[in-house]
Amino acid sequence: MTVASPNDFQESLQPQGWLRYFSFSLDHKVIGLQYLVTGFLFYFIGGALAGVIRAELASPISDFVSRETYNEVLTLHGTVMIFLWIVPVVNGAFGNYLIPFYVGARDMAFPRLNAVAFWMIPPAGILLIGSYFITGAAQSGWTAYPPLSITTPALGQVVWIVSVLLLGGSSIFGGINFIATVLKLRRPGLKLMQLPMYCWAMLGTSILVVLSTPVLAGTLLLLSFDIVAHTGFFNPALGGNVVVYQHLFWFYSHPAVYIMVLPAFGLVSEILPIHARKPLFGYTTMVYSILAIVVLGLVVWAHHMFTSGTPPWMRLFFTIATSFIAVPTGIKFFNWLATLWGGKLALNSAMLFSCAFIVNFVFGGITGVALAQVPFDIHVHDTYFVVGHFHYIVYGGTVFVIFASVYHWYPKFTGRMLNEDLGRLHFLLTFIGFNLCFAPQHWLGLNGMPRRVAEYDPSFTTLNQISSVGALLMAVSSLPFLYNVIVSAFRGKVAGDNPWNALTPEWLTSSPPPVENWIGEAPLVQHPYGYGVDEDTLSVQAATGRDLWSGAGRR
Repeated sequence: MTVASPNDFQESLQPQGWLRYFSFSLDHKVIGLQYLVTGFLFYFIGGALAGVIRAELASPISDFVSRETYNEVLTLHGTVMIFLWIVPVVNGAFGNYLIPFYVGARDMAFPRLNAVAFWMIPPAGILLIGSYFITGAAQSGWTAYPPLSITTPALGQVVWIVSVLLLGGSSIFGGINFIATVLKLRRPGLKLMQLPMYCWAMLGTSILVVLSTPVLAGTLLLLSFDIVAHTGFFNPALGGNVVVYQHLFWFYSHPAVYIMVLPAFGLVSEILPIHARKPLFGYTTMVYSILAIVVLGLVVWAHHMFTSGTPPWMRLFFTIATSFIAVPTGIKFFNWLATLWGGKLALNSAMLFSCAFIVNFVFGGITGVALAQVPFDIHVHDTYFVVGHFHYIVYGGTVFVIFASVYHWYPKFTGRMLNEDLGRLHFLLTFIGFNLCFAPQHWLGLNGMPRRVAEYDPSFTTLNQISSVGALLMAVSSLPFLYNVIVSAFRGKVAGDNPWNALTPEWLTSSPPPVENWIGEAPLVQHPYGYGVDEDTLSVQAATGRDLWSGAGRR
């Protein structure tokens, strides 16, 4: 007689089928897909807000929306894209879905905390977007610099603070969970230096989240006191110091760039070896470069403040530290290129987006090193050069990897393949539109066009119109993607358990996976990138004797 486990009983009480994605599920796979779908909903909202911005900037005068509305839209766009789209998806969605597989666990270390972390996001997003229609949204930009954030309408700014605090709390809960899962739930016999690279990326990211996000939370609480209780922490009229706010804000917000980018580094490190049929080059150096980025990422924040009266010694230190962080990043790029070199490349959608990520991020990294130099930074500070650079990092980098990851893991999520023709069309429109939109902004910034303005010198009109056309192409690119994702879920080609013939653990079970990930014991995968390793060696790495080449995942 088979005795049901408590987990089986608990699972039987929860909604089944598609209803489980609207429930307080404890299954890490369900939570991961909840993060993914919710993030994409906010991505389309943030993209619509970007469309309003580019429509306004298509002409040099303020003629599409009012100046106040433009400020609200600009603030919401930055906040939605960072806190409701990139961070939840690249961390929460793929992290929740993949990390338990990679460490050989049945679920995350704290399943209930995991569910709470997700369910803090929809209310925060609704609160943020709803403020535009009810109270009037914040108008001080996603940085909320005082005294601007203190002098603009208070209610909208306070709602913004509450929303960001909820989202920050969600990130902290998730970070604690990922650290505990990677360090404490590894399958017996699985060593740290045998983990897939995404585990290391999420471990480093989670350390940054846990160390830096509480600083942002405390800073925003003090700012709310200045707004509501008229204290003087950052209000210069009451003796406050606005530069202190900048130090505290950027102590979080520059590591936030790596909170968005490091998981993307990990994801692309999982995709490239599979579609190049080669081992990941320089595994050890990749691990140590992630750890170096974590350490250096905490000591570079003041390069955002070279125009804020920083003393020469501070400028020198942060210039050197910011330049040094390019070294571990450069190591990764050379390793990715070496992984591709001589491989049997499959130029499918996942690979195309991954290779485009390398191209885009290299350009964004070069402009980042330029911005680390004080004379150049002073020249282009608060211009569209910074906007172009930032979007090459977070969109050309992270978002391209998100799309690559969707094309790569969609068969695992659904058991069906996406249409490759539609995927290539999506890639082509996105790549062309992205570069049309953001490449001209570097030239605009070099020639002095300030960011965060609705009106500009008429001499900048042509380049702004090219940028707006690029934004339109990016919007159009969403159509084949949406059609592909929705239709393929019902009519797509059946993928089988392991359509890529991959060696990483998530592919060594059925697609979609069972509730507790495997039927029987979890495999011990000691060579996740073991292409070229003889089959006898690979067969030994699975404790249950699974055939890792076929990825059958069943006894």
